[in-house]
Amino acid sequence: MSDAIAAPMSHGDFNEVFPDVFWMQGTVKMGPGMVINRNMIVLRHEGELTVINAVRPEEHRVAELEALGTVKDVVKLGLHGMDDAWYLQRFGARFWAAPGADVGGLTVDQPLTPDGPRLTPWARVFRFQETKKPELALIIERGGGVLVTCDSVQNWSNKARCSLLAKGLTAIMGFDKRPANIGPPWKKLMTPADGSLKPDFERLLAEPFDNLIGGHGQPMTGGAKAALTATVAAVFGGA
Repeated sequence: MSDAIAAPMSHGDFNEVFPDVFWMQGTVKMGPGMVINRNMIVLRHEGELTVINAVRPEEHRVAELEALGTVKDVVKLGLHGMDDAWYLQRFGARFWAAPGADVGGLTVDQPLTPDGPRLTPWARVFRFQETKKPELALIIERGGGVLVTCDSVQNWSNKARCSLLAKGLTAIMGFDKRPANIGPPWKKLMTPADGSLKPDFERLLAEPFDNLIGGHGQPMTGGAKAALTATVAAVFGGA
């Protein structure tokens, strides 16, 4: 296991957005004066918790997480991962990640693939096939379907927990240009030379979901597929 354990940063409460689907918004420092929000999702099934896009809670608030259930699994969907090691060390959880993902020296206990074991009976894996690095999303069969992403799809309806500098820079970079937006830096990083991510998003739009919880921004309850359809049309010239 990696020895790199990140210190906790400020965060909000654990909120049950859909039945047994919890959301907690934390923060991450990207540089001097540059603090942005980042989201953790927790799934609860039969008293066991699956942590997605891990955010380490402040020590005096760890009990709030433990009150939800027993942490059994930690999931890496994309590039987020600074707090995975803390969860694995603190709770002895199983670690899930896409084959070939950069896990920073951690040991993957279970590869996360569309045709592999499920995290819960009501969570399915979507794999991006065109990206330069492994990237996953989840389709949660709750509340009409919930799309859970890392950086691929983000909904910046407000700039909660962002520093003043971050609010300005994220606007300049186009993070909040539209709801259910495709992360601009993520798209640039993940698009192969002379390639396109459009086929991935066309497949994603065929999945059953109406809600969104991304790795940054705010949850979107209702209208997420319609919003992402409009985003794909604007970004790629039609879905």
